Amino acid sequence: MHQPKTMDELIDLVHQAVYEVDELRACVEDDPEEMERYLPFIDQLDVQLRKLFDDMTAGRYTCPAQTDLDFMPLVQKWGRDIPFKPLLLAINQVHRNGFRA
Repeated sequence: MHQPKTMDELIDLVHQAVYEVDELRACVEDDPEEMERYLPFIDQLDVQLRKLFDDMTAGRYTCPAQTDLDFMPLVQKWGRDIPFKPLLLAINQVHRNGFRA
């Protein structure tokens, strides 16, 4: 996966993650059994990613940081059910380690 080198690239990755949540929700909306699989985390993940995106675009976000992003407990618990888990891990890695040249 592409490692972001700038804040704009990181913002693009977060925007992509928001899109992935929207796509996942759209794919499972009409299938109650599938939706039940994602209900434990999809709403919370959506809220956390949108807040992160808003914080980034408003200039309220900085990295690197000492702690994981708020959505990481969800990734750790439900990661096997999150098709875009590598994207979330990449975002958190930059959050923790900063940008690489």
